[in-house]
Amino acid sequence: MPKINRILRILILLLAGLSQIGAAQDVFFPQAWEGHWAGRLEIFNPDGKVQDLPMQLIIEPLDSAHRWTIIYGEGEEANQREYLLKPVQPARGLYAIDEQNSIVLDAIYIGGKLYSRFEVAGNLLLSMVELQGDGLHYEIISGKAEPRNITGGEKREGEDIPEVKSYPVVVRQLAVLRRKG
Repeated sequence: MPKINRILRILILLLAGLSQIGAAQDVFFPQAWEGHWAGRLEIFNPDGKVQDLPMQLIIEPLDSAHRWTIIYGEGEEANQREYLLKPVQPARGLYAIDEQNSIVLDAIYIGGKLYSRFEVAGNLLLSMVELQGDGLHYEIISGKAEPRNITGGEKREGEDIPEVKSYPVVVRQLAVLRRKG
């Protein structure tokens, strides 16, 4: 078996095993995250910081889900988004983020982080939220879903080199939120 294929198989098996470990390691998710969180959201592009605004995340328990409310800005300029975090297979770390408008995003809790990756309007987004100490770290990475570069996809020295697509990262949103009250 060519060396590159063995390496890829080992990496895939390792990642699959780690996802099972990560899902089971925190039995207090999302309960430990409940509360009213606030801080500042900073938005960057390749030229630097382009925006800085107040952000809040309110996580409240419901009967069979958690209310997941994000508020960007404040006062009359505030943009409030009401989501539901629903358990799908919590023992495996599987959740759904229901936007309550026919959009439901898959989410997975791995190794202490809640991830969601999705495409909308030609953009690929990766959302990550993690409780670190007394802060809830919130980050979204986004860029066009169209590959910027495609390499590989050929035979080299008897090995089949897989095709690899590189996608541009154009925007990074980052906030460290602290519990209020």
